[in-house]
Amino acid sequence: MYAIVEIKGQQFKAEEGKFLYVHHLGDELKEGDAVTFDKVLLIDADGDVKVGAPAVEGAKVNCEVLLPLVKGEKVIVFKKKRRKGYRRKNGHRQQFSKILIKNIVTA
Repeated sequence: MYAIVEIKGQQFKAEEGKFLYVHHLGDELKEGDAVTFDKVLLIDADGDVKVGAPAVEGAKVNCEVLLPLVKGEKVIVFKKKRRKGYRRKNGHRQQFSKILIKNIVTA
């Protein structure tokens, strides 16, 4: 059984017992907190598929926050214009949260 759930504007395939790295959920969450996502777009229960328009009514995904802040890989942004002496180097590390899918509640 799996579900397609929208979290912070991105769609993820959620299966029970799996881990997900989602965009940082906020500083108010602590390790071990429970989080529920109710914007479930699709549920597949062993071949029985329910598609929402836009979301499945009454369906939700219950999760547990394992790590509230995880930093991603560093991305280097380098800009240059040849023969003009213009060079800019900038770095960025995206912040994520690691969550564990506890269960999927169908409608």
